[in-house]
Amino acid sequence: MAKANRVYPQKAPVTKNQEVEGEVVDITYQGMGVVKIDNFPIFVVDAIPGEIVRLGITKVQKNFAFGRVIKRLQESPNRVQNANQIAITTGIAPLANLKYDAQLEFKQRQVEQLFKKVNIDVDVSPTIGMADPTKYRNKAQVPVQEINGRLETGFYRRGSHNLVPVEDFYIQDPKVDEAVTVTRDILRDLGLSAYDETTKKGVVRHIMARRGYYSHELMVVIVTNTKRLPQADEIATRLQAKLPELKSFIHNINHDDTNVIMGQWNETIWGADDIHDQLMGKDFVIGPNSFYQVNPQTTATLYTLAAEKAGLKPTDIAVDAYSGIGTITLSIADKVKHVYGVEVVENAVADAEQNARNNQIDNVTFVTADAPEQMVAWAAEGLKPNVVFVDPPRKGLTAELISAVAAMAPETFVYISCNPATLARDAVQILAEGFEIDGPVQPLDQFPQTTHVETIMVFKRVKA
Repeated sequence: MAKANRVYPQKAPVTKNQEVEGEVVDITYQGMGVVKIDNFPIFVVDAIPGEIVRLGITKVQKNFAFGRVIKRLQESPNRVQNANQIAITTGIAPLANLKYDAQLEFKQRQVEQLFKKVNIDVDVSPTIGMADPTKYRNKAQVPVQEINGRLETGFYRRGSHNLVPVEDFYIQDPKVDEAVTVTRDILRDLGLSAYDETTKKGVVRHIMARRGYYSHELMVVIVTNTKRLPQADEIATRLQAKLPELKSFIHNINHDDTNVIMGQWNETIWGADDIHDQLMGKDFVIGPNSFYQVNPQTTATLYTLAAEKAGLKPTDIAVDAYSGIGTITLSIADKVKHVYGVEVVENAVADAEQNARNNQIDNVTFVTADAPEQMVAWAAEGLKPNVVFVDPPRKGLTAELISAVAAMAPETFVYISCNPATLARDAVQILAEGFEIDGPVQPLDQFPQTTHVETIMVFKRVKA
């Protein structure tokens, strides 16, 4: 019997510290340029397609390498001159070097390629962008470290926990940046220490600030490793003097060794327990741990378009899986007979119910449960909605949830996704479960200057 031919891994065609020249042919999902030498990919910060660059190889792995630009031999016409280098090198805004129309095309192409990988033939519309694709984020969670004995706030350099001091985050509301800087300066003046991940000593881990885009209400949260925030009342007094929009100052405790930024325990030091903002004519209460879209301008476009594509009717029953604080549920409630929302985070459900009361909306029901489990339960109980909306986290939907939706047999299934890779994966099962694609996939630029893209995809049940 003949032996099967074995394919042994080829040796990388480049070595560390070697200099090579090549053309940038693509961008990764991390916003790095891709140069290929003998079909071997080299990932390069601040390099965009169409450029020819001389690289220094900084790290070589089995199947890829990393490099840095030594010289740009040919520049792309899509390059932004004098781009914010800190935003690029830290990864705050990895596409800040790419002109905005090229960013929108990149995101459309990214969605197209992911559907091709799973052999689904679908039209992808041009990405809907923003008039001003900077300074849009209404929330910041900024790490704190001591550098040379001085308390600093900023952003971690890519792939590390080395803090780069930053005051202008480029994509954040300037009032949010100001709140972080003012809080940092107060902590410096009062001599509070930063938490050290290595020694496990110190107090302050993060500063979080969020601001209502329409209400201009401001919340500041100091996250500590300790049960007590030293000089809390003095910090509150100084924050009020410096930040006239301040409505809420909160101490959050997180003493877990994880990458989760906020703990579950909050103490209101001054002001309200939460702030408010408006979205699509509704008022929403936003607590320190609430999930609320960071780009409310595009969110209004996103939800309006999703509701339009759903073709909602006054007689419809709708389900909103992963309902959070009720943004989708409440935004469509006046268009349908009843909406059921399910969300696993108990505090988010409490916020959603409060938001319903604040807006005098009584045709909604919120359930605290894991969305896949609740959808299975509703299907077993015989709930037959006309429309199902899903807006899951980046990991996408479970097979059980998709099967439960199929059992409910809604006419329309609207999938809002923040990760087109899991959307494309899930679409394979959704089609196999008796649905067909209704119209083109619509990307929206919810996160300009980054590689992330939001998408809306609509499915219709195939008639028996």
